[in-house]
Amino acid sequence: MMVSVQVLGGLERRMEVSVPATEVERQVDARLLRVSRSARIKGFRPGKAPIHVVRQHYGPQVREEVVGDRIRQTFAEAVQKEQLVPAGGPRIEPIQADKGSDLRYAAVFEVYPKLELQGVDGMALIRPTATVTEADVDVMIESLREQRPEFVAVERAAADGDRLTLDFEGRLDGEPFEGGKAEGYTFLLGAGRMLREFEDGVRGATAGETRGFEVNFPPDYPAVKVAGRRADFTATVSKVEEKRLPAVDEEFCKAFGVEEGGIDALRAEVRENMQRELEQAVRNRMKAQVMEKLLAANPLELPRSLVDGEVRDLQVDAMRRMGTRDARRLPPREQFEASARRRVALGLLLNELIRTAGIQLDAARVQARIDELVSGFEDPEAARKQYVENKGALRQLQMMVIEDQAVEHVLARAAVTEQPATFKDIMNFGANAESDQ
Repeated sequence: MMVSVQVLGGLERRMEVSVPATEVERQVDARLLRVSRSARIKGFRPGKAPIHVVRQHYGPQVREEVVGDRIRQTFAEAVQKEQLVPAGGPRIEPIQADKGSDLRYAAVFEVYPKLELQGVDGMALIRPTATVTEADVDVMIESLREQRPEFVAVERAAADGDRLTLDFEGRLDGEPFEGGKAEGYTFLLGAGRMLREFEDGVRGATAGETRGFEVNFPPDYPAVKVAGRRADFTATVSKVEEKRLPAVDEEFCKAFGVEEGGIDALRAEVRENMQRELEQAVRNRMKAQVMEKLLAANPLELPRSLVDGEVRDLQVDAMRRMGTRDARRLPPREQFEASARRRVALGLLLNELIRTAGIQLDAARVQARIDELVSGFEDPEAARKQYVENKGALRQLQMMVIEDQAVEHVLARAAVTEQPATFKDIMNFGANAESDQ
C-alpha cells in the first residue's frame, strides 16, 4: 500500500492511497469462491455452478463490495501509518478501480488540532465568599409567600398585580381571526403574559366594564397570520381580583412540608437549602472561570466538521423546544455558530486536560449523582434501573462527572483569591423585589 498526504490548508488533508491490483483480485476471487458454495443460478444445483459462471453473475457486485471494504480498511491503516487523527469521516474521491489496475483513491478529511495545553498550573481565579444571613432568609420566606397567593375579588379599577378574568375578541380589517377570541380568560396584569398594548387597554377597568383598543402585533410574533399587523380588540372584564399573601403561621409551614417546629423549623430548613444552593452557585462560578481561562490561554483552529455537527445539534434542540420537527423551521445556523465553536473548543481542551493529567472517571461519584437524581422518585430503584439502562443518559452523566473532576484538578493548582460578596450578589436573588419597590 502506497500513501501520500497533502496539506490543503488549515486542518484539511488530502491523502492518496494506492492498493496493489493483486491484493484486490485475490480478495475478489476468495469472495467469489465463498459465494459459489451457495449460489443459486438457473440450470445448476445450488452451490454447483462453475466458478466462471458465478463470476459472470456476481463478479461486478463482488468487486464493488471488495473495493468498498478495501477503501475502509486501508483508510484506517493509512491514517495510523501517517499518525493522523481524523476529526470526522472522510470524503472519498475514487481515482482508479478498474479490473487489473491498482486501486487508487483520495480521502479528504480534517484532523484534530495539535494541543499543548497552556495555563493550567497557577491559574488566577477569584472565589466569591458569602454567608446566608437572616435578612436573606426573610427575602426567601417572602418569595415562598409569593408562591401561594390568594386572590380576592375587589370593586375597584384594575392595577398591576391584579388577576383579571375577561372575555375578548380581536378583528383584523373587521374580520375575526383564529386565536383572537376567548371567554373567561384569566391572566395577571403587569406580568407580561399578554402584549403590552393589550394590558394597557384593560388597565384601570372595573368588573363589568367593556373597552375597545388597538394592538400592534410585533413582526416576529409566533402566529404568522397576525405578525406585524394591527388588530382591533373588544374586552369585557368580568372580575378583578387582588393578590393577598398568606400569613406565616403553622398552616403556611405545613404547606412546605414542615409538620413540626413551626416557623423556626421552616427558617432552619430554608437556610440549609439556601446554603446548599449558594455552595453550588460558587462552584458554578469557579467552573465558568476555569473554562474562560482555558479558552483564553489556548486559542484553537477548529475542525469545521465538528463545528457543523455541533451547530446541527443546537438547531435540532432549538426545534425540539419550539415543539416542532418540521425541517423547514430549522433556525438559521448563524444564531448558533459562536456557541458551537465554544463548545467544540472546550470539548477539545477538556479532553486534552483529562488525557494529560491521567484523570479517570470516578465511578463512586457517578453513582452518587444517580442517587441524587432518583431520590425524588416514588420508586427510586425502578428509576435507577431505567437511568442506568439508558446508555445515552448515562454517558452524558459520566461526561459531566469527569468534567467536574477536570475542573477540580485545575482548582487544586490554581492561585485563588477570595472576594467577599453577599448571597444576593452570587445568586442574583431579591433584585427583582427591590427594583419593584
